[in-house]
Amino acid sequence: MARPNIGVTGAGKRWSPSWWCLRLAIWLVGGRPVRISVRHQPPASIAFAAMVISGGSDISPEHYGGEITAPVKHDPDRDELEMRWIRHSLKEQIPLLGICRGAQLINVVRGGNLHQDIRDLRSLTYNRPGLLPTKQVFVTPNSQLAEIVGKTKLRVNSLHHQAVRDTGRGLAIVATDLDKIPQAIECEHDEAIIGVQWHPEYLFYVPAQLRLFRWLVRCARREL
Repeated sequence: MARPNIGVTGAGKRWSPSWWCLRLAIWLVGGRPVRISVRHQPPASIAFAAMVISGGSDISPEHYGGEITAPVKHDPDRDELEMRWIRHSLKEQIPLLGICRGAQLINVVRGGNLHQDIRDLRSLTYNRPGLLPTKQVFVTPNSQLAEIVGKTKLRVNSLHHQAVRDTGRGLAIVATDLDKIPQAIECEHDEAIIGVQWHPEYLFYVPAQLRLFRWLVRCARREL
């Protein structure tokens, strides 16, 4: 069976650990990852069957009514590139998986907003970032995400200081941490859209996390 093309947006750095881990995870479950960034433009002839909007720098606050003067590390060119791909995917009903920043950006494109800095909102969850699965996340029973990962409690990693606040059109919060801060969103209807606040690409060795990429490839093949 031919591998479906999975577009993977991200930073334009020459060395990107996230890209290499995403490439491996998608390949392991039968997809063909194609890198997309301001420095990596795919050939116009490639048709994408699904998209991953990956993690990275903060989203420019003007896109969601945030505080313009707040100290953020943003990348306007990447914002525009990824928002264009998200809108294209929504219009063409191409399955979407958003990771960390990617989940936030999907929410923003659909009219939602963000907590610009969650560090003061945390009391039960560590603020220290890390790649290991040390953080507890509680998944809504009977949600699409719970069905995919096969669990309602996960241990995940955490690299973020922003998060979804109010959800955009047709999106619902389907996972939270101990402080009730949103950790995952999905579409309330039949659209194949999931966004997670953690980084499953760094946890591809955990079966529940790899299932997210397997779900995306199955959606790309229209097997669901």
